[in-house]
Amino acid sequence: MKNYYDLFGLKHTCSLEEVKSSFRGKVKRLHPDLSRDTAGVERFRLLLEAYRVLIDPEARADYDRRMRFSDSADGFVYRDFLKERADGISLAKLIFFDLLHDNEDEALDLYETLLLQDEFSLEIFMDREDFMDCAFLLAEEYEKQRRYAKSFDLLVKIVRFERQKPYFRHFLEEVIARMRSLAASKLSRELPPQECLARYFQVVEFNLSHKETNFYTKKIAEVYLGLGRADLAGDYLDRKSGKRISGGMKQKLGCS
Repeated sequence: MKNYYDLFGLKHTCSLEEVKSSFRGKVKRLHPDLSRDTAGVERFRLLLEAYRVLIDPEARADYDRRMRFSDSADGFVYRDFLKERADGISLAKLIFFDLLHDNEDEALDLYETLLLQDEFSLEIFMDREDFMDCAFLLAEEYEKQRRYAKSFDLLVKIVRFERQKPYFRHFLEEVIARMRSLAASKLSRELPPQECLARYFQVVEFNLSHKETNFYTKKIAEVYLGLGRADLAGDYLDRKSGKRISGGMKQKLGCS
């Protein structure tokens, strides 16, 4: 991973003004129009890449977090260090490290193994922001492997964390969109109706919109009907969404 701070000759604690000042000085020497150095174009491109990241607070915070998980250049192998320590915090960091370094299969295997231990939880062994980033990467990998329930459950955790205290902010829309997609059409490919039911309840709990609440309320009622529990389907519609679900829809579902 490229060290953007080294490009500017700065420490990672440098201020925004220090980044801008160093950039101005280096631009004068490296700009392709001003430098005859044949490698100047590539160095200038890299300088611009680094500058755009370091002047954006959110991009810089994400970059700093990734840098913490990169191997140093002095022969120290961070991944081996984490494996040797093998405590909860180190293993949680190892999962994150592997996800960031194209070792997704190893990350999932370790995560699955650790989940078998009652005392292990990523939320416990990682700080809040790292957990949310790591959980999203895990959810992506699970979805790629068509393990939709595990992906959905991690996305639900992220939404709950975000509602307690904003971190993902505008990116939360992508998290919710993925959660919607899984709940709307993919969970039923993997899970029996009873297990889908619990996840539909979670989506309704988030109260994302009236339209969405109606959609999942209907799905809940349909599952109850499929299980031969028309009474529960009708009760749920009455108690949870009676003001939003029309009598005609209830008749259509066979709950009236």
